[in-house]
Amino acid sequence: MAPVELEEEEFSGQLTGNVLKRIIGLLRPHWRRVVVFMTAMVAVSMMDSIFTLINKEIIDRSVVGGDREALWGLSGIFMALTVVQAIGAFAFIYMVGTLGERIRYDLRKNMFRHLQDLSLSYYNQNAVGRLMARVTSDSERVSDLLTWGLLDSTWATVNIITSASFMLAINWPLALIVLAALPVLVLVAVWFRRLILKEYRASRKANSKITGAFNENVSGVRVTKALGREDGNLDDFKIVTGEMYRASYRAAWLSALFLPSVQMLSAFILCTIVWYGGIQAQAGIITLGGIQAFISYVTFMLWPIQDLARIYADMQNSIASAERIFKLLDTTPTVKDLPGAHDPQTVQGKIEFDHVDFFYDDEADKEHPTMVLSDFNLTVQPGETIALVGPTGGGKSTIVNLVCRFYEPKRGVLRINNSDYTQYTLQSIQSRIGVVLQTPHLFSGSVRENIRYGRLDATDAEIEDAAKLAGAHDFIATLSKGYETQVGEGGNLLSTGQKQLISLARAVLARPEIFIMDEATSSVDTLTEALIQRGMEHLMRGRTSFVIAHRLSTIRRADRILVIEGGRITEMGTHTELLRQKGHYYRLYTQQFRHEREIAYGGQFGEVTTKSALEDAPEAELATAD
Repeated sequence: MAPVELEEEEFSGQLTGNVLKRIIGLLRPHWRRVVVFMTAMVAVSMMDSIFTLINKEIIDRSVVGGDREALWGLSGIFMALTVVQAIGAFAFIYMVGTLGERIRYDLRKNMFRHLQDLSLSYYNQNAVGRLMARVTSDSERVSDLLTWGLLDSTWATVNIITSASFMLAINWPLALIVLAALPVLVLVAVWFRRLILKEYRASRKANSKITGAFNENVSGVRVTKALGREDGNLDDFKIVTGEMYRASYRAAWLSALFLPSVQMLSAFILCTIVWYGGIQAQAGIITLGGIQAFISYVTFMLWPIQDLARIYADMQNSIASAERIFKLLDTTPTVKDLPGAHDPQTVQGKIEFDHVDFFYDDEADKEHPTMVLSDFNLTVQPGETIALVGPTGGGKSTIVNLVCRFYEPKRGVLRINNSDYTQYTLQSIQSRIGVVLQTPHLFSGSVRENIRYGRLDATDAEIEDAAKLAGAHDFIATLSKGYETQVGEGGNLLSTGQKQLISLARAVLARPEIFIMDEATSSVDTLTEALIQRGMEHLMRGRTSFVIAHRLSTIRRADRILVIEGGRITEMGTHTELLRQKGHYYRLYTQQFRHEREIAYGGQFGEVTTKSALEDAPEAELATAD
């Protein structure tokens, strides 16, 4: 299968009707919280304008007019409204905070559930880091847009509207001057934010490269040290970090220039108000308190405009995040239950590949994909052990992936119990299959929890019995806390062989009807291989089994051995029958036998004697079998 370049998708971040509808739809389950925080926030915002009006009255009636009774009355109103505003501020901040957590929870839960439903092919085409970003940072951005973004934009809008209304009520000619200057301020703010956003995007893209490079270097630290690549890796790292530095520097420079530019425009507007307001005050058209109120209202309008520019820039990022989330949620599994699919109650029957063709959908050349299996035919009887050998890329793993229904045939039919297995539910098939992989995966937690993953309702006694049958109990007993020992992330506190034995115990506990072993002994020592082999023999007893073998010594007792080359069966038979054919299997076995014996005896016997004995070994084995 041709490798696929896992490129990050590019999203425009443009707000369309469909995206907006779906984003707002995320608020629907929490509409009561939205109503409370919006009402409280609007009330708090309007009170700021009322406070300014009260200050105007205090100046005009009490400071300038000398009315002390009015001062006490207005001060009392001011204090009462301050208490109400404080309660309102607490209400909307509390509500918006809890609303954000609920939205994040909903998004992450829905994405996690959907990711578990997606087919294996989806994960082959999407990098793990990209999927993690959807669940973490993208859900964070969408949540912030619907909470703090909605709050800030509403706050800014209400402030602008109320301030403009009060200014028009106090002195409409002066208000028109202010309102005429606002579009210029908006355009400047939006222009700067677009430039800053462009640089921040470049910075974040470079940051993703840095994270990837850092992850690769930490994960591959043994290779780095073995090859002495430290200086070369550092040079490569400098190039990537240099990209981020330059983008971040430009963003910082534009951000520093943005605020003085807005302040200069704001100062020009305020100077115009003071100048024109002074002329009107001399003519008796406006009071001193009115001028002070105007300046306050202009301040109330200027900062919200900057906030709206910031929200607009952040909104583009949030919308792009929403698009990525919706794309994930809209992805349909390529393998899913068909209408009317049912549970057959058992899959312990005949398995039949009937003229099966298969290719991977993520091929680079989609018009002419490479056929992994072509007109593949195979019938496996209940309880039969089938071993699969052959060159890499021949189709061995594809065969077992089709049996597990991780993928489905492109053409032809795969039958279980004489029925097309697409008529069965995925759960009914996959819950009855046990798989032990070449690279075992353990989850963070204890040894006991990892074995119990095979059957969650298993008792401690059943877990220990499964470990004994798999040959894992003896090494588990030597661990510091036995079955309660933590295995670490991915099982990194255990050796490969120990992880493999625990995986085998997990499969034993699950009591599968079909058992699949995918090169499980290729990375372990001879002693561990013997333990795994013993556990395999117990697990395969009475079960239909497929074994992909790297070490041919593990499959000599298989009922049938299939040599898979180019998506077809080129040889088939028992171990002895295939040796007699002296084909690919014979050559493969002879080479492996020679390699193993050379390791064991090469230093103790003469070269000629050793070579002769090794070449005659398969023949001697045949004679013994006869």
